[in-house]
Amino acid sequence: MKVVFAGTPELAIPSAQALLDHGHEIVAVLTRPDAPVGRKRVMTPSPVAAWAVARGLKVIKSAILSPEINDELTALKADVGVVVAYGALLPESTLELLPHGWFNLHFSNLPQYRGAAPVQRALMSGETSVATCVFRLVKKMDAGPIASCHIYEVEPHETAQQLLARLSEAAADQASIVVDSIQRGELNVTEQSGSATFAPKIDIAEAGFIPTDSAQVNFNRFRGVTAEPGFWFLDGEQRVKVLDASIFSADLDPSSLHVVDGEVLLGCASGSLVLRQVQPAGKAAMKATDWMRGRRS
Repeated sequence: MKVVFAGTPELAIPSAQALLDHGHEIVAVLTRPDAPVGRKRVMTPSPVAAWAVARGLKVIKSAILSPEINDELTALKADVGVVVAYGALLPESTLELLPHGWFNLHFSNLPQYRGAAPVQRALMSGETSVATCVFRLVKKMDAGPIASCHIYEVEPHETAQQLLARLSEAAADQASIVVDSIQRGELNVTEQSGSATFAPKIDIAEAGFIPTDSAQVNFNRFRGVTAEPGFWFLDGEQRVKVLDASIFSADLDPSSLHVVDGEVLLGCASGSLVLRQVQPAGKAAMKATDWMRGRRS
């Protein structure tokens, strides 16, 4: 089938590659425009754009689906659209362009965690399993009927970055199998049921350490916001980002910092966090023990 693929980050690439591997033709890749990257803020194509260019595929860069973009998509005469982490909502005018509509790979057990940060919010909530669902896009956000859903167990120490990378590979064929079923005329979808919950993008203010929370709650927050926007705590007036952490059973005064048996501990309401790698504001990442040594001196 002729497919328009919409995606932006690296985690979308396995699904795009799977479409080619299943024998479908990607007539165009829709991705967000180039964005500044690194300290020098160099304008850089999205990972999906770079992948598409390397394969000689047509690339459309846009964060807004204007009438002009819709005309360009219509001219492609595609059969179906596949969306994986594109990063923008498709308006109703775009959803109506393709004969078989658009299907989105979403990283939650819909209708749970509709929105931009489903895996992140699930980890922050302490979920022990997540899902990947392929559903038909409709006007209402993440509310369309489901064509495919798979459940995955979450590892106790997995961060959002690690889990998303794992899911992107594990679910790489999922959207392609749905497209296969459309091609055979065998597509079956099921309307979503149950109460919906929502997973909006995480603000940096939500990602901080809360001393009145337990170590487990803070660790779940750390897992959910790593690597972006990043878990942090205040040392005086200095914000310190935590890059690697775990839980320790010792009870310490909330917000206090101690070195115990060579480990840097941050006290919580109950239990404590082990800080292994940190990044003080404006500085490079370092071992927490090195940071603590410099802090003391």
